Amino acid sequence: MSDRRTGLLHGLVHNRVAPADVLLRLLGQEDEGVRREVARRAALPQEVIEAVLVHPDRRVRMAFAENAAADPEQRARLVDDPSNSVHLSLAVGPMPYRNPVPPLPDWAYERLLNHPQALVRQELFNWGDRPPVHVLVGLADHEDPLFRLAACQGAWNELPDGARQRLLHDEDREVRLAAAEQVCPEDEERTAWLIGELDGSWRLSDVLRTGRLTRELAERLVAESDRRATIAGNPSLPPDLVARLAVDPDPAVRLVVSARAELSEADRAAIDHTVNAEARLGTLDWVWERREDADFLRQCARSAHTWLRRSAAVCPGLPADAVDLLAGDADFAVRLLLAEFNPAPPPELLLDLYLNGTHRAVGMLTTRPGFPFAGLAARFGDSPDPVRRRPALRDPGLEPELLDRFTRDPETRSTAARDPRLPVARVRELLDDPDENTAAAAAANPALPPEDMRRVLDRAGVPEIRVNDRTSDC
Repeated sequence: MSDRRTGLLHGLVHNRVAPADVLLRLLGQEDEGVRREVARRAALPQEVIEAVLVHPDRRVRMAFAENAAADPEQRARLVDDPSNSVHLSLAVGPMPYRNPVPPLPDWAYERLLNHPQALVRQELFNWGDRPPVHVLVGLADHEDPLFRLAACQGAWNELPDGARQRLLHDEDREVRLAAAEQVCPEDEERTAWLIGELDGSWRLSDVLRTGRLTRELAERLVAESDRRATIAGNPSLPPDLVARLAVDPDPAVRLVVSARAELSEADRAAIDHTVNAEARLGTLDWVWERREDADFLRQCARSAHTWLRRSAAVCPGLPADAVDLLAGDADFAVRLLLAEFNPAPPPELLLDLYLNGTHRAVGMLTTRPGFPFAGLAARFGDSPDPVRRRPALRDPGLEPELLDRFTRDPETRSTAARDPRLPVARVRELLDDPDENTAAAAAANPALPPEDMRRVLDRAGVPEIRVNDRTSDC
């Protein structure tokens, strides 16, 4: 199949008003990628879902198993699929960027947890969202150490004391390690044990950052030059050792010390530290733990320390006055994090970052809630810069004449071809555009009548689907 025909079919797949008969025909055509895209659609009519669930190509069924927008009850029906590959996809589940996925029903997890193939059972815990906490709680005494490990890592705070004690003394070393990691912030003995057991492991860093230390162990760790930057933020570090690290010759060590929870603003200012504008700093644990505390987050937002302000910027409980304050922060990363994570970022911040930011993430800000599209057509419709013209297309007040002009602009034509405000006649013209990307975009336009969609399928030689029994491809 030619690239142009394939592009048109992909466009139809992404047309949000494509009727069931069109989607069923797309399920039955020869291009594997198109078939899988149908199964990944955000919205599918029930009759199409039924066809997907019995489709002879297991890769279509696998794609539906990984569809984050699909009803979990519908995805769960794939536990009865004849293919272990489909079961594996269901166990891995959807992995959308930064968005939680509704869990499968409990009965589906029970079936997957008892799957005869070990890899399917393992993948329930290795990728994506684990089973819900209430399911994991019931695994604390499971005969399989993998399940007990999952209970440790995903449901520790919900486990009864007896179950925790059994896990801390479990016969399986990995389970004991995971349980000890949960309690080491309050347990000196287990912290010391973990440091010995995890030497050389990437997991050691978390223990050094959070585990409760004896005086002797803290002194030894501070004396070991390669671990100072990791231990410098440990909450149990004695004050005199904190003071020693505050004047450490390594700037990375001094930076970590300067962001400790117990320090005052004056203490922080007294430490010679620098936050590089390009430095990728994780959210401070002690700030995140109070992510819903409005008064505390106000203090962080007013801090002279950039790391505290960056950490506050991602917290969901940040009050409106602190949001306004951080929106004008001198640090670009503070403003970008606020724009990316705040549930209601200031519209003017989103626009400013989109227009003037150099980070690759700024292009995604047009998808954030509240992006100020209104009025952009008047401001940027005639701009020589395509970066400014493109969001003008989303202006709800865009005049028909300007929209038509955008469909003839090489930099905006493909985007404009998707606009449902276009006259049907113009959509049809774009459907025949020599540029395959523009034609595909027109096929995705919700203004395209269903009879036109069917004609596209007819010209591509796509037959109507025949739903047969599942084949050997399962």
